[in-house]
Amino acid sequence: MSIIIKVESVTKHYSLGVQTVEALRGISFEVEQGEFIAIMGPSGSGKSTLMNIIGCLDSPTHGTYFLNQQEVSKLDGDELAGIRNKEIGFVFQNFHLLPRNSALDNVMLPLKYAGVSKPEQIKRGKAVLSQVDLDSRMDHHPSELSGGQQQRVAIARALVNNPSILFADEPTGNLDSQTGHDVMELFHDLHKQGQTIILITHENAVAAEAQRTIFIKDGLIESDTTKV
Repeated sequence: MSIIIKVESVTKHYSLGVQTVEALRGISFEVEQGEFIAIMGPSGSGKSTLMNIIGCLDSPTHGTYFLNQQEVSKLDGDELAGIRNKEIGFVFQNFHLLPRNSALDNVMLPLKYAGVSKPEQIKRGKAVLSQVDLDSRMDHHPSELSGGQQQRVAIARALVNNPSILFADEPTGNLDSQTGHDVMELFHDLHKQGQTIILITHENAVAAEAQRTIFIKDGLIESDTTKV
């Protein structure tokens, strides 16, 4: 398997007035293509900061980050946005769907930003909605969908650009236990199809679904375990 993510001695410092906060204090790890990983840690551990860096939403203070053999740790905001749109799909706890847009229009948004033709947007949008079993709900607006269906739309939107990595930040946090289980089953199906998935969670039961768990504490990796 090829290495899709390589993080080397990454630190992240924030200035709060005269105080400097060390959110990450020298983190190194690699992710192989096709892995299903959970990143865990208590509030304030640095896991969200780490996700922002490997999700190309932020840059490290020091250290290097390679995504698909390209060093992205030195790129500016516009360059990071380009990498993000092409390489990364995001799924959030709160879905982040546009309320006045249909499910299909929400899913097509990343393709619109990427300059894909309208017929191709529709074709690919319908294909990923079918992949998440929402063929019959494409024209419905978020308010007409259940929480689980809204999260499936969000997952379809994250998949529409065929990303190298799918990031899921507390993806079951706003769902009841059965719906959360159904969403995790969908992640398992995507993983079986070869999708690399990185899950950010504070729930042990959710993290247990992944093959590998990286536990962050005080800006450092405390443990990195893989299921046998």
